Parts: sequence; structure tokens; C-alpha cells
Amino acid sequence: MNLWIIIGDPPMNIKTALFLILVLSLFLFGAAYAVLAWLMSRQRQAVQQHFLGNPTFKRLSIRERSSLWLQKCYVILSKTPLLSAYLRKIRKRLSGVHAYDEIKLRRETAKITLTIILLLGLSAIILFLLNPSISFLLIILLTAIILNSLLIDMYANRLEKRLLVQMVDLFSEVRHRYQQHEMIDEALYEAADTAGYEAAAHTRKIYEALNAKDPSQALENYYETAPNRFLKAFAGISYLIMEFGDKVKEQGSIYLQGLSGLTKEIHLEILRRDKLDYLLKGLNVIALVPVFFTKPIEKWARSSFPAMDQFYTSKWGYLTKISIYLVIIISFVLLQRLQQDQETTYRARGSKRTWEHLLSSFGFLKWIADWMAPRPATPAYAKIIRLLKESSTHLRYEWFYIRRIVFFAVAFAVTLSTFFVLHETAKKHILYDPVAASAFFGQVSVDQKKTGQIASHRDLEVMKEMRMSPSASYDEVAMRLSKNEASNQNQETLAETTNRILQKIKAYNNEYLKWWEVLGACLVGWVGYQFPLWLLLFQRKIRYMDMRHEVYQFQTVIAMLREMERISVEEILEWMNRFAIIFKTPIQKCVLHYDHGAEMALTALKEEIPLTEFQRIVDKLLLCVEKIPIARAFDDLENEMSFYFEQRKQEYEKMIDTKAALGKMLGFAPMYALIFLYLVIPLIAISFMQMNVYYEQIQKI
Repeated sequence: MNLWIIIGDPPMNIKTALFLILVLSLFLFGAAYAVLAWLMSRQRQAVQQHFLGNPTFKRLSIRERSSLWLQKCYVILSKTPLLSAYLRKIRKRLSGVHAYDEIKLRRETAKITLTIILLLGLSAIILFLLNPSISFLLIILLTAIILNSLLIDMYANRLEKRLLVQMVDLFSEVRHRYQQHEMIDEALYEAADTAGYEAAAHTRKIYEALNAKDPSQALENYYETAPNRFLKAFAGISYLIMEFGDKVKEQGSIYLQGLSGLTKEIHLEILRRDKLDYLLKGLNVIALVPVFFTKPIEKWARSSFPAMDQFYTSKWGYLTKISIYLVIIISFVLLQRLQQDQETTYRARGSKRTWEHLLSSFGFLKWIADWMAPRPATPAYAKIIRLLKESSTHLRYEWFYIRRIVFFAVAFAVTLSTFFVLHETAKKHILYDPVAASAFFGQVSVDQKKTGQIASHRDLEVMKEMRMSPSASYDEVAMRLSKNEASNQNQETLAETTNRILQKIKAYNNEYLKWWEVLGACLVGWVGYQFPLWLLLFQRKIRYMDMRHEVYQFQTVIAMLREMERISVEEILEWMNRFAIIFKTPIQKCVLHYDHGAEMALTALKEEIPLTEFQRIVDKLLLCVEKIPIARAFDDLENEMSFYFEQRKQEYEKMIDTKAALGKMLGFAPMYALIFLYLVIPLIAISFMQMNVYYEQIQKI
């Protein structure tokens, strides 16, 4: 199969087998659809019998009936192997927005699952019928996998953006109701009736948490499922004011100031998403288009320029095709990364068993990891440990190096196998390809193809008689050709055929694994070895933005708490712990050790987290320990928050400009690679080679 991937189209018998497989797949798809329809009809009959006495059931609208159908589809898909895991993946992606409406969550999950499966399935079948080859089929499947994640992200991002827009109206309504009643729970209850569907569901959940027997624990549970940091902050400040009471300052109510700050943050986030979507719109499609034009361009070039066969059937042609596919995949994946809008990348993970943990049980692999990893108490060891902590990965130190070793082995093995397959493919073309015609432009006629096949068959017989010996001489090959009864040719033709056979034998024996190919495989393996490290560095950079968002939430909470009477540093730490996600473990340690020494616990907290903005908060908390009041220590907090807001606004603008430039480069890179690497540059190179041949022929005249 690997050989067919590189060669291109399979033989006709393989095409027949693929067609039969396609027909069988369509039959199985139809059978599955029939079974599903039968189950739906049985379910519908059961529902009708159950509600037969209810006159409203007969008046169900098409939307309500489709909702019932999707609910049943969800149940069936959840019990189907493979599809159940895919369904859970989509459900997890949508659960943030629809966390508190199980019926709608199931309906939306089933709808997007069926839509993606049908869309990708029908597209793959149509494209495969247009080009029935194994190589193109694998490319289609790979493209479908990539498009699948793109469609899920597009739908989820649209829901998240709609929720943000609804939250702006919600906060405005909560402000109005709070000014009217001066009661937070009543304001939330009334605002939920006029808010959008998604925002109303979260508002009611916050209202239930605030009125629960244990509001603190109920809010902790809500924080785990909140889809964005704004809802967590909204729930937190609402509970804070309900517990300690509101306070009116010169600037107005503390609670209303908090709502204003959150509204500004949401406006900034919506503008960032809108501008990024506008600048990167359509680039994903542009990056994927070259996948479907590699084969048409190759066919056109071969039909118009017969000499291009020499390039497309060579190792450089195969490597160029593989490189173009890699450029397409990498560009598309990076474009998808640029367009991601996940607010809080970090999430607390459970202790599930990973493949690195499983491989660590093998003694030999563990010994290699211990041998390659830096020794404890060394600067390199401390650097890796710090990177693992700062990137919030679930990997242990030894598991991380097992991952690096596995990536190295896989990259090295795949590259080396590719070189082996390329050599075997080149040998096959040397032995069996028809002798190329001398024409450069136009199409090769049927007679020329037949003559080339006969000449190639005669060459192969002579090469087999010579046993592909690299020491074969000109006289030996010429003697073999002269003894051949079918070779009634003059001396000039005999010399040309002899030289061609000698060149084929030399090229055949030259197809072996070179030292520089092993070196190239080692280089690719080194890239695979470094890839997990680069990924951790990238995750740390993303986590740095999340850390700054969380610090801004801490500042918002502290700005309210500092106005409360008899508030202490320990209570501020406890409130910070409720809001914390990234800093949760260090803050919990600080709270636990606070009674044994406040200054020592805060100093340890400061040393564990290197973020400058967070360290400034800890420094001020240190001053508040038996030295100065909390309100005095944080008297300039509004100015800092205003500065950080403007700073983030400027960083967002720079980030959007950078992403737009990178997006354009990545979006058009596959098209440029296809046109220049697969057509223009080879055509120019073959043209110069043909010119040299013509020049030599002219000199002989």
C-alpha cells in the first residue's frame, strides 16, 4: 500500500477492487440507514401509543418532531462503537455553553455529529469517484479528519461568541434591575427572563448557586463548568456583594463598577474575535484547495510536456509531492491554531493512565529515558522541571523523555522507510517504464507509446541477461543486442540502445540507501525529539496569557474586598483560591501554611509563581501582614487595572496584526508550493535539460 501511495494510481484490478469496496460501503451505509429508520419508526409508534390520548401530540411541529428524532439518534450513536467516542468529543466541546440544558445539549450534539458525518462522507465518496486511487483516498481521509476539527471549532466558536453578545445585554439588564431593587438575587432572577437563551441558562444556574444551602460549594461546582472567565467573575462578585454588602463610593456602587469592568472586557474580546475572523476568513479553504489539484496539474503536464514524466516518476517528484502534502497539512493546522478562541486553555486534569505511563513500565525504554535525561541537581534538570510546571502539563519528568524518545523513533523510522520505498519505486520505473519519446511539447502518440514499451521490454531482457551487473561493458551489451534476432538496427541505433541500457544498469545499481539519507533521517528524528519540547514552550506562552487574565480577576475581587470592613489577608487568599484555576495549587498551599507563618507562606507563593503582575499582588499582601491596612496597600489598584487593560488592548492589536500576516502567509503557502515546486521549477529544469540535448544533436549535424 505504501508503494501505491507514492506511485499514484493503482492498476486496473486494484481500481476494480476499490470500486467494489465503495459499492459495499454504500450498501452498508444504506443498510445502517434503513436500520436507523426502522428504529425511529418503532420509537415513533411507541411515542404515539403513549401519547395517544393527548391531543397536543398530533399538533407537534416539524421542529419538535425533528428534536425527538435527534434525541433518539443521540441514544443510538452513544451506543455505537467508535461513534460514541466521537459523540463524547463533540459533547465535551459544546457542554460549556449548554451545560445546564441536557435536552438541547443532546439535540445539538446529535445534529452537528450527523451533519459532519454526512457532509464529509458524501464529499469523500464524490471525490473518490472522480479520482479512484489509494493515494487520493488517503489524502481525502486526512483532509476529512482536519476538516472535522475545523467544523467543530467553527460551530463551538459561534456559540461562544453568541454567549458573549448575550452577556453584554444581560449585564445591562442586571444593572438596571439592581438599581431598581438593590437586591442581587432578584436582579439576576428578573434579568434571566429577558436574556438570550444561553446567557439565561447560566444566569439561572448562578441564581440557584447563590441561594443554595452552601453557596460557596455550589459556586465552586459552577466554576468547573463555566465556559468563560467573565461568567466566573460575574458569579464571584455577585456572591461577594451578597455576603459582605455593597458600598457606594465617589465613583458609585462597587458592584456596578465590577459589572462595568466586565462589560469592557467582553467588548474587547468581541472586537478581537470579529477582527480576527475578518482577517483570517477563507484562508482555510485556500490552504486546502491544492489537495485536489495535484493530480490534475500532473496529468496536464504529462499530456502537454512528455518530458515531465522524467520528473514525476523520479524520487525528486515523489519527495516534492510528499513535501506539498506536508506543507498543506502544516499550514492548515497552524491556521486552525491561529483561529482558536479558547479562553482558558488550562484545565485541571484527572489522573488518567497515559501511553507514556504505559511505556514507562518497559525496563529497557525506561533505562534509555534515564540515560538521555539530565541528571537531578543540574541546571538542565531544573530548566526542564520549571518548564513542566509553567506549562501545566500532566507529564512527569521521566514520561516527558519517554515521549521525546518515541517521537524520535517514529520520525526516524518513517523517514528511513520513505527512502527505502523511494529506492524500490525508482528501480521499478527503471525496469518497466517505456522508453521516453524525444518530443518535449505535445502529446505522445499511441505508436510512440507502443514503440517505447517494446524498447523497454527489450532493454529489460538484456539487463536480466547481464544480471544487472555494474561491471557490464559496452562490448558485452552490444554483443547481446546483436545476437537478438529482433534487433535489426544500424550501428547508430545500436550504440544509442547500448548506452541507454548501460545508463539503466548504472542507475539501477545506484538505487541504495545513501549515507546522507541516513543523516537526513537522523535530522528528522532530531526534529521529532525536539517537538515535545517546542510544544511545551508554546503551551507556556499560551498559559502566560491565561495567567494575566486570572490576575486581572484577582484585582477585580481585591478591589471589592479592600472596601469591606474587618477583611484580612487570609480571607483575601481564600477568595483568590475560589477564582483560581492556573494558580489554584500554589494558593492552596499558601492558605494551608498561612497559620504556621504568614510571611513565610506568602514568600513561598511569590517564589513559586514567576509572573510579575502576580508577584506585585503578593508583595502588597506581605505589606498588609501586621504593617499597613489593606485599603492603603491597594490604593492605586484602579490605576493598575486601567494600565493593564490598555496594555492588553495594545497587545491584542499587535497579536491580531501578527496573526493576520502569518495567516496570509500560511494560507497561500500551499498554493505557491503547488505551482512553483510541482510545475514551474520542474518545467524550467526539464526545459534546460532538453535544450542541452538539442544542442548536442545540433553539434553532431
